[in-house]
Amino acid sequence: MAAMSERTYKRLRMQLKLAGRLPARAALPPGYRWLPWRSLLTERHAQVKWRAFREDLDGRVFSCLSRADGCLSLMREIAAQKTFCPQASWMMTWQPEPDWPPADVGTIQGILRNGAVGAIQNIGVVPEHRGQGLGRALLVQALHGFAENGMAIASLEVTAENEVAVRLYEDLGFVTTEVLYRRGGTGEQVFPEDSGYFDTGHS
Repeated sequence: MAAMSERTYKRLRMQLKLAGRLPARAALPPGYRWLPWRSLLTERHAQVKWRAFREDLDGRVFSCLSRADGCLSLMREIAAQKTFCPQASWMMTWQPEPDWPPADVGTIQGILRNGAVGAIQNIGVVPEHRGQGLGRALLVQALHGFAENGMAIASLEVTAENEVAVRLYEDLGFVTTEVLYRRGGTGEQVFPEDSGYFDTGHS
C-alpha cells in the first residue's frame, strides 16, 4: 500500500492540431530577447528550468525538477534524443539596459514523436518574470518550430490544478485527449485501482 503521505496528481494530456493558421509569434516586452538553441546552452536551460520549477507544482510532481542536478540530467537527456527539435527549443533572456549582463528567464524544449507529433517537454519562466505573457510566447515559438518540421499535432502534459497553464493552453486551442494520474515525486503513472491512497486534489 502506498504511504499516506504520498500525493497523486491529476494530469491532462492536451493536443493542438497545427494545420491551418498558427498564432502569430509574440512581440516580446522591452528588454526581452530570444536565444535560439545551441548545445552549449544546455546548462543554462537547466538552470532556468530549476529556477522555474524548484518551488512550483511541477517540482512536486517530478522531484528532478526541484533539484539543479536533476534539471541538468533531464536537459542532457532531452537534448541527446535523436528526435530533439532545435526549432522548438528556445531560451528567453532579459537585459533592461545595454550595459547590464543578460539574465536567462525562460526555457522550452520540443521532441518530435511518431505520428507527426511535436511534444513539448517543459515550459519554464522564472517566478519574478511571470505575468507578462512570456510562457505563451515560448509556447507559440515552439509551435512554429514544430510546424516547420512538418508536425501535424503538438502535445503536452499539464497538472490539472495548474489552472493558469490549463487556461493558456485552452486559449491557444489545445484540447484534453487523456486524463492520467502521477505519483508525486517520481512522476510514475498510477491507476485508481492500483494505488492504496488516491488523492487527486482537484476533480
